[in-house]
Amino acid sequence: MDASEPDQTAYAAFSAQTSRFSRQYQSYLDKSTPYTTIRWSSTGALLLIFMLRIIFAQGWYIVAYSLGIYLLNLFLAFLQPKFDPSMEQDTEMEDGAVGALPTKQDEEFRPFIRRLPEFKFWYSATRALAIGFFCTWFTFFDIPVFWPVLVIYWLILFTLTMRRQIQHMIKYRYVPFSFGKTRYNRAGR
Repeated sequence: MDASEPDQTAYAAFSAQTSRFSRQYQSYLDKSTPYTTIRWSSTGALLLIFMLRIIFAQGWYIVAYSLGIYLLNLFLAFLQPKFDPSMEQDTEMEDGAVGALPTKQDEEFRPFIRRLPEFKFWYSATRALAIGFFCTWFTFFDIPVFWPVLVIYWLILFTLTMRRQIQHMIKYRYVPFSFGKTRYNRAGR
């Protein structure tokens, strides 16, 4: 009866290992943050492998369509500002004031802040591609559909949503990309 109890229960040991794995995984993600080109290149390679898998297997079109819709949704969130100018304008009109983005030099500068930051966009897209690729190995997800209809519907959806997004960008005068913008060097450099 003097047998010593184990120091940890099975749950505590599992929880400790999961926590250790989670910290190590987060460390790798943190280290990959500055390597934008390498991260997106690897995601592009994964997308190419996924598309080749769909083409050569001639199936899993629903998985590819679902992935396409999800990636389109992520891309739209990446293009949109965190604080929607149309919502702010509606709020200001309710308060009796009329506001817009700055158009003159003396007006307040508001930087473009994305609704979905680049790293989260990359991470979500890569994770979705990995899950989609994993799903293509199970016949349960191979639902028979007439794939040209899905492709045409996705192209129409893409065209309409991008047209609406571009009109929104023109109406509220914001550009979500940093290339082509003037860059100023710091005085000390």
